[in-house]
Amino acid sequence: MTKPSKMNTFVFKRIAVLVAGLVLSIPTFASTGGDLLQAGTDLEDRASLQRGAQLYMNNCVGCHSLKYIRYSRIAEDFGLSEEQVMNSLNFTGAKFGEHVISAMPAQNAEKWFGKAPPDLSLTSRVRGSDWVYTYLKSFYLDEARPLGWNNKLFPNVSMPNPLWEMQGNQRAVFTKKVPSGEKDKKGQPILECPHGTTEADDACIQELVVAQAGTQKPEDFDRTARDITAFLEYVGEPGAMKRQQTGVWVILFLSFFTLMAWLLKKEYWRDVH
Repeated sequence: MTKPSKMNTFVFKRIAVLVAGLVLSIPTFASTGGDLLQAGTDLEDRASLQRGAQLYMNNCVGCHSLKYIRYSRIAEDFGLSEEQVMNSLNFTGAKFGEHVISAMPAQNAEKWFGKAPPDLSLTSRVRGSDWVYTYLKSFYLDEARPLGWNNKLFPNVSMPNPLWEMQGNQRAVFTKKVPSGEKDKKGQPILECPHGTTEADDACIQELVVAQAGTQKPEDFDRTARDITAFLEYVGEPGAMKRQQTGVWVILFLSFFTLMAWLLKKEYWRDVH
């Protein structure tokens, strides 16, 4: 029996490492995305990005800045004129070439909310678009919180629902924790939330129900949340739009180059037997 060559051994090890990486990544994807809704954003949908920008400027920029994007860049990428941006998207008095900065003074923000609202430029890039979309749809009324609101995805959040007029008021339906089958050091049964629920202090949130309807139907609010998510996804990486467009031409060039290389190789070795 012949021994495997060093090249075959190297290839086998590389394949084994790749397969192991894929297998180990499956639980990670399942654990991080199990409770998240699918955003379904499309950066090529310019109308969605334009709606998302307008919704963000109308409802979010009063508290949350986007310090890594300029009004002029939004106009360039979204196909808008300077006049359209300044009249429809700029409510802070900033100049066309300046960054999108909230008009709320930091000192007042800390006084009103306990701390200044965070900049959201990289939120979608760090947490993912599905997280942002789910967060926007997970607010519910909670009289125990200082501002009267809580969030199923982000418990004890320090902000109210900025989209409550459109979404309506949601309330949480709670259920009790159940024994997990294990015991703690004192011999007491360990309680956990049933599958499909979310832990909230000593109880579990089973679902969110609309107690008071908003100005939009549920399917219309889904689009509203999706548009805002798409805009924040764009803000997190503005170059992604151009990179995707350039990528198509790169793939076409590589395909053409591969074909020409194959034809050249065939012609070169035609008379070699």
